[in-house]
Amino acid sequence: MKTVDLKERAKKSDGEYVFGADDTGSHACYMIYGTLRPGETGRVIKPGKGHEEIVLAARGILTVAGDFSGTLSEGSAIHLAGEQTCYLENNGAADAVYVIAGGHAEGGHHH
Repeated sequence: MKTVDLKERAKKSDGEYVFGADDTGSHACYMIYGTLRPGETGRVIKPGKGHEEIVLAARGILTVAGDFSGTLSEGSAIHLAGEQTCYLENNGAADAVYVIAGGHAEGGHHH
């Protein structure tokens, strides 16, 4: 087992890193670590066909628009499935961090 620095990898990948099959060899589940800079908008969150995701605001407050509209405060989460889509933005003065846990929906398969 190895440790993966998701924060550092996200910095090198435009603010978001998917920890999944390339790292683990498994297609069963994945985790996404993302950072939004102050004023950053339009980060698309969309699980895709056959997938579900839980989006957690780990630090800061995220404004959400799309299939779910509202605010995610630190420690709050939403659930998205399939083609449901939302957009995250950070209206705060410091970086906001979110974590997404995802996997295949019941009966779903990877495309």
